[in-house]
Amino acid sequence: MATCELCGKKPSFGHNVSFSKRRTNRIWRPNIQKTTLTVPGGQSVQVRICTRCMRTLAKTR
Repeated sequence: MATCELCGKKPSFGHNVSFSKRRTNRIWRPNIQKTTLTVPGGQSVQVRICTRCMRTLAKTR
């Protein structure tokens, strides 16, 4: 579900650590957005990619 179709980035798991060193579970989710890409050949494809990949694609356009 929350996976980038280009780089494969997905949620990672770890702990919140309080001042008293008490640990609780937490999840870091990538910022996944739906966007339309133009593929060679003039075809448009809707993909779910992370914002890091969106920035990288904007540089190469």
